[in-house]
Amino acid sequence: FRAIDAQRSSLPASRSSRDIDSTTYRDYDTLLGELAQLEADFPNLVSSYEIGTTYEGRTLKVIAVSSGQVANAPVIWLDCGIHAREWVSHATCMYVLDQLTSGYGSDDVVNALLAAYDFHVLPITNPDGYVHSWDADRLWRKNRVPYGACFGADVNRNFDSNFGGEGASDLACADTYHGPSAFSEVESAAIRDSLIALGSRVKAVFTLHSYSQYWMFPYGYTTDRPADYDELNRVSALAVEALTAVHGTSYVYGNIADVIYVASGGSVDYTYETLGITYSFAVELRDQGQYGFLLPADQIIPTAEEFFAGFYTAIQNFQ
Repeated sequence: FRAIDAQRSSLPASRSSRDIDSTTYRDYDTLLGELAQLEADFPNLVSSYEIGTTYEGRTLKVIAVSSGQVANAPVIWLDCGIHAREWVSHATCMYVLDQLTSGYGSDDVVNALLAAYDFHVLPITNPDGYVHSWDADRLWRKNRVPYGACFGADVNRNFDSNFGGEGASDLACADTYHGPSAFSEVESAAIRDSLIALGSRVKAVFTLHSYSQYWMFPYGYTTDRPADYDELNRVSALAVEALTAVHGTSYVYGNIADVIYVASGGSVDYTYETLGITYSFAVELRDQGQYGFLLPADQIIPTAEEFFAGFYTAIQNFQ
C-alpha cells in the first residue's frame, strides 16, 4: 500500500516547463491537458481525432503526428494502457509523443522517422479503467462496463481472434473476462474501426503493456508459428538488441504463446491475422516482477528511453 500511495503522490503540483513530464505518473485529467498542450504547441505537426466514447462517457482520443512530407504516408500505430493498471505503458506512450514533437527538426532519429511515417498514438486506451485505478483500485485491469454483479471486460481478450478460447474467461468477475461477444467493448471496436479506416497505410501496430520485459508477436492463441515468423523474429531480435544497449535491460522476444502464455482474443493476433498487418507487436515493459505493476516513477524515463530505441530500430528494419 505504501508503494501505491507513493505512485499517486508523484502527481506534479504544477506543470513543468516541458509539455510532457515523464518523471511522474499522471492521472487522466493531467494527461488530457498534456495532450491538448501538444496540439496547441505543435499545430503543424500534431492533430487529434476521436474514435469512440467509453461506457462512462470518456473520449478515446488518437494523437496523429505527421511532418506532412509524404502525402498519405504509411502509418505506425501505437496504443498504450489497454489494461488500466499498467501505468508505465501510458507514460511510455506520452514519452514517445514528446520525442516525436520536441525532437522534430533537431534530432536525427526523429527526423528520419517523420520523414517516412505518420504516427497515430492512442495513449489512454482504457480511460474508464485508468481513472478507476487512480481513484479506487490501483490494480484494476479491465474496463468498467457492468456485467451482472461484476464490472468490466478485458479489452485484450475481446478481439475477434479465436474469441473465447484458451486464456480468456467466461466469468464476468474474472480479470480475463472476454466480454459477451467479440468487439462488444467500445475500446476494441474503436481500434478495429480506426485501423480498418486507415487501411493499407498501416505498416505496423505496437501495443504496450507491463510487466515482464518481453517483445512479442503473433500468435497468442496458439503455439503454431505465423507465416511471417522468421521476419518478425528478425526484426524483434534487432529491436531488443538496440533496447538492451541503452541501459542493459534484458528482454525476451518471440511469439506470445511461447514467451508468456496462451491468450485468445488479443489485439495483435487480430491485426496480424485479419487485417493483414505483418508487423504487429505486443511489448511488455519493465520490470520482471520486483515491483510489477507498481513500477516506481523514477523508472519511467529509462523504460521509455530503451523502448524508444527498440521502437526506432524495429521501424528502420521493416522490409
